[in-house]
Amino acid sequence: MASNPNLAAADQQSSSTSAVRVLLSSISQTIRSGLSNRRPWSELVDRSGFSKPESFSDATVRLRKNYSYFRTNYLTVITAVLAVSLLTNPLSLILLAALLAAWVFLYLFRQPSDPPITVFGRQFSNRETVFLLIVSTVVVIFLTSVGTVLVSALIIGVAIVCAHGAFRVPEDLFLDEELPQGGAPNFLSFLAGAAPVSQPLVAAARA
Repeated sequence: MASNPNLAAADQQSSSTSAVRVLLSSISQTIRSGLSNRRPWSELVDRSGFSKPESFSDATVRLRKNYSYFRTNYLTVITAVLAVSLLTNPLSLILLAALLAAWVFLYLFRQPSDPPITVFGRQFSNRETVFLLIVSTVVVIFLTSVGTVLVSALIIGVAIVCAHGAFRVPEDLFLDEELPQGGAPNFLSFLAGAAPVSQPLVAAARA
């Protein structure tokens, strides 16, 4: 029996929609889990807890301890700086959003059985599509304002974190909750959370 093209297209659209929902749900859950580990902001900005470090070594020790305690807050600060930088540069935000959308819909959610992408009568295989996505990424990041905005925002965010960590006296903090065993900071686990999530997403997209 011949398959119904309309039914197949509807199933494909439903699968893509489900994959998008899984992606958004996983991102939302990961963000909530990460933010639940943040410290009170009042401790972060407590003016009585700041003093000039006695030496570079003292500043390094303070930064290490404060990083272990405020790591989620520090990640939030860096993320906020990135967000503000992108919002104040609409062109960079649009280019970055378009690049992410291209990777999601032209690579992550495509099924092996999908027909090749056709542009102006020219068909592109999956390998050619990935190559064009990589080239587009290089162009957007390195040949437009996106790379400058991202690097500048990261430098500013890291500078804020380092300055706070060096001048914030950690003696009044409960530093018994140091890094978990294995030495991996929670925020790195938060960032790496996308890795295990990618497999069910691909499975959902290609089911």
